[in-house]
Formats: sequence, structure tokens, C-alpha cells
Amino acid sequence: MTLSAPIEDGWRQTHLGRLLGHAMRRFDERVLHLMAHDAEVPLALSNLAARGKISAAHIHITRHLALEGARLNELAEQAGMSKQAMGKLVDQCEAWGLVRREADARDGRAKRVCFTPAGLAWLHAFQRAVMQAEAELKQAVSPEVAAVIALGLEAYASA
Repeated sequence: MTLSAPIEDGWRQTHLGRLLGHAMRRFDERVLHLMAHDAEVPLALSNLAARGKISAAHIHITRHLALEGARLNELAEQAGMSKQAMGKLVDQCEAWGLVRREADARDGRAKRVCFTPAGLAWLHAFQRAVMQAEAELKQAVSPEVAAVIALGLEAYASA
């Protein structure tokens, strides 16, 4: 197929999806940096985060794991990931002491992924870091623009 008019290329760098992706990566990187330097995070986890061993992918567990725990397939579904990919993340987080697998009271054959005490400390650090990163966003673009961004993203995500 031959096109009669030349294609302009600049749109690929500035379309909304790309900007959202860059913003999300920047936000997640800032959150991980803040968590790595949070004095209340267990030292081993802080060191892993500071050395870049914990990535935004691991944040999926922090974002999506319910306080009462969840089955692996539920966690993967919440995060929009395959069960296999989530299983690898859970394996790593289990090795680091963030989560543990325990028997599911509803089904003895199934396992639930649950936060450990260190994982709950990590979750609290995540909350503090997200609040700090949101405050920095508001300072960078103004509280009014940040409110419009939040409302627009919420409306778009729920449509």
C-alpha cells in the first residue's frame, strides 16, 4: 500500500498514551526512591530498593494485594498480569520476606498470598511515598491542575 502524503512523525513522541506512560514511570521511580530511603522500611528491603532490585513491577503486589491476602490468580487479575508473571513476582517477594503463602481457609488445596510484618511495613512506606509523590506533583503543576488530572484519569479509567 502506498501513501500519497508523507506521514508526520512527531505525534508518536507526544501522544497522550506515551505521556501517561512516562508520567507513570516517573511517579513509580520516585515512589521507589522514597521507599528506599524510608527509615521505617526494613533495612534489607531498603537496600534492595536502593540497588534497583525492586522495580515498579514489584509495586504491583503492593498496589493490589488485599490486606486479608488473595489467591495468586486474583492478584494477577487485579494487576492485569498473567498468573505466571505474578507467580514470579510473588516468589521474589516471598524470598525477600514481603509476603508469604499460606493455606486458604476456604479451600485447603489453594494458597493465599499474604503480607508479612515486613511487608506491612513496606506497605506503610508505600503509602507515605505515594502521598509524598502526589504532593510533589501538585507542587510541580499546581493543585488545580493535579485535581483536573486526577478527575480526568478517574473518569477515563472507569469508562
